[in-house]
Amino acid sequence: MDFTFNDEQQQLADALRRYLDKQYGFDARGAIIRSDAGVSDAQWSAFAELGLTALPVPEAHGGFGGSAIDMLVVMQQCGRALVVEPYWATVVGVEALRLAGSGQSDDAALLERVAQGELKLAVAFHEPGARYDLFAVDTIAVKSQGDLYRLDGTKSVVQHGAQADHWIVPARVNGEIALFVVARDAAGANITDYRTIDGQRAATLKFTQTPARRLSGRHAGAATLEHIADYATVLLCAQALGALDALNHATLEYTKTREQFGAPIARFQALQHRMVDMMIHTEQARSLTYLAAVRYASADAADERRRAVSAAKARIGQAARFVGQQAIQLHGGMGMTNEVAAAHLFKRLSIIETTLGDVDHHLARFASLPGFATVDA
Repeated sequence: MDFTFNDEQQQLADALRRYLDKQYGFDARGAIIRSDAGVSDAQWSAFAELGLTALPVPEAHGGFGGSAIDMLVVMQQCGRALVVEPYWATVVGVEALRLAGSGQSDDAALLERVAQGELKLAVAFHEPGARYDLFAVDTIAVKSQGDLYRLDGTKSVVQHGAQADHWIVPARVNGEIALFVVARDAAGANITDYRTIDGQRAATLKFTQTPARRLSGRHAGAATLEHIADYATVLLCAQALGALDALNHATLEYTKTREQFGAPIARFQALQHRMVDMMIHTEQARSLTYLAAVRYASADAADERRRAVSAAKARIGQAARFVGQQAIQLHGGMGMTNEVAAAHLFKRLSIIETTLGDVDHHLARFASLPGFATVDA
């Protein structure tokens, strides 16, 4: 299978990389993280001008209709630069509206505003104590009138929840999972915002009789929630690839400058072997991530999508741990400090590995799918 990006995708990747290198360097990112908001409105406006906010939005709503493969190109660059803006959260919210929304009226208006850079979204996937179980949903929705409901429940570790203008919230209606849109300023919505160890933002959302609008698309239940999570996972894997590439590069450059016994440690054969192993882990993870993006964009069978996504996420998690640990060791004591990029890259990779399912979770999911061969002991 040919995984070569087309000319448009490569041009987008090159343009975004040039912008991030110039405007979103290590020091600029650090200043954003230390700010009270933790994100930058100026950077978000720049992303909109670059067309990034319109990229995932369907053409019918003012966007470019970008596929998972198009988004993979962008997310790799965001991962390489450790972007802390709420881009991933918003893109996943767009996919939720695309899959579960009606494409009309209020849903269309939300998508159009996202495309213009006026609106941010977030999907509240998990609840306290749910671990990685998407279907452990205790939030309750009670109908008030029409497609309007009231929510009661709590959502935890919602990526950029406090920065989003609207949330996509799974809740139970008569025992079945449904998806709802909740405005950030809705009555009864309480937000606890905090910074995670990788410099990103997350929030706990508590709903008390909070007004919500039920998404009324043909597919807006538990299966769609899993579909949305798979899309989010593919983009997380793409981010991880960018971070792995940056970490490999930073480690190689550092070993060229650090000297022991009168020579750069990059000349030591044992360390060269370790860096080759780091590259092998990264390239294996890249192949499976690209395959997952292709399967997501083209597969009609849900099991094929699940299989590809879980294989990629498991391999990304293994690569993140191996490459991160090796990079820190090769950097020595400096690798543990916030003054070098390696520490920040490893923190981001560690959070990605535990977001929407860790290695063990996705290996178990992969093994549970039809067609997985088992051998009796």
